[in-house]
Amino acid sequence: MIKQTISNDIFYVGASDRRIKLFENIYPLDRGVSYNSYLIAGDKTALLDSVDDAVGKVFLQKVKDALGDRDLDYFIVNHMEPDHCACIEDVMNTFPSVTLVTNNKAAMMIQEYFGYDWAERRIIVKDNDTLSIGNHELKFVFAPMVHWPEVMMTLDTTTGILFSADAFGTFGALSGNIFADQAYKGDEWQEESRRYYTNIVGKYGVQVKNALAKLTGEDIKMLAPLHGPIWRKDIDKILDKYAKWSTYQYEDKAVVLIYGSIYGHTAEAVDMLAAQLDNLGASNLKVYDASNVDVSYLVAESFRCSHIIIASATYNGAIFTPIERYLAEIISHNLQNRTIGIVENGTWSATSGTLITKELEKMKNITLLGNKVSVKAALGENNLDSIKALAEEICESLK
Repeated sequence: MIKQTISNDIFYVGASDRRIKLFENIYPLDRGVSYNSYLIAGDKTALLDSVDDAVGKVFLQKVKDALGDRDLDYFIVNHMEPDHCACIEDVMNTFPSVTLVTNNKAAMMIQEYFGYDWAERRIIVKDNDTLSIGNHELKFVFAPMVHWPEVMMTLDTTTGILFSADAFGTFGALSGNIFADQAYKGDEWQEESRRYYTNIVGKYGVQVKNALAKLTGEDIKMLAPLHGPIWRKDIDKILDKYAKWSTYQYEDKAVVLIYGSIYGHTAEAVDMLAAQLDNLGASNLKVYDASNVDVSYLVAESFRCSHIIIASATYNGAIFTPIERYLAEIISHNLQNRTIGIVENGTWSATSGTLITKELEKMKNITLLGNKVSVKAALGENNLDSIKALAEEICESLK
């Protein structure tokens, strides 16, 4: 195997899966995903996390090759989600003298997953504990509910590398380059990083904020997550994104229009609203058909934008199913601090707008625009005034 060096005696020993189509069997993966693991081979050796079964064989071979003729001294388990813990038993059996390093909650999960906890070969650490492995000093920073209760991060205070578990991760397989500044051009990383954060971690903003506070004052030179590339440049930029996402601040003062349309009439109303917004000078508009775009993208866009237009046909006396699911997702992911407008449609009973309003009452700090567009079956001349009024209210709110 080719060894990929991160910093002197620290190596990347993870692998990518380009066959997988759904992350956690929910979220679409257009470009696969990476499962990252890292090996410190200093005075003593330490492996940080394992990988999913799908790449387990490659992972173990990479670890052996990076070690050469050395043994593995420590095996640090930061996170127990199966896409990172699947090979724990393989590592413990392959290196019979290795010491497992983890926390109490993770140890309980190890017992539950594998039926054995290796207590006789284990060190249990607490928040802010340190472990000296010769020329590297490791500090353990607990990050509960980012996004599982046992999660901790390991900071190598010698090099400034933060092995950050699922924090700072990104969807997408690696294509040779392990560093973000080589893997991406400009800001192209943002879309999949945002979709990863908002859907995987987004619900736990308070916990993310607490974890970020713990890192204040630490000299962090690299972020080494369990998915996606390693950050060694523009670290302040991604930390700023996490600060915004964790406090549910919008990134862009912009409008996203999300609709659910059965026969096209609701879609037509949204297109006319978007056209009027353009006439009034609004820019960076995005329109999405909730029936054709996976809801994970809609959640990510809702985190990005300050203003959301939700448009739905009335379906069986209720909200059209794709919009109903979209609302459930943004509520579940704790989205707040947004300005929202409503477009409803119904042939014999346009009730979707009223029902959407009730759902929005479950969310925090939502400003509901006063001008609602209500379409009776097909769009007519009588709807133009309400569309113009909503567009004007949106643009005034954007100022």
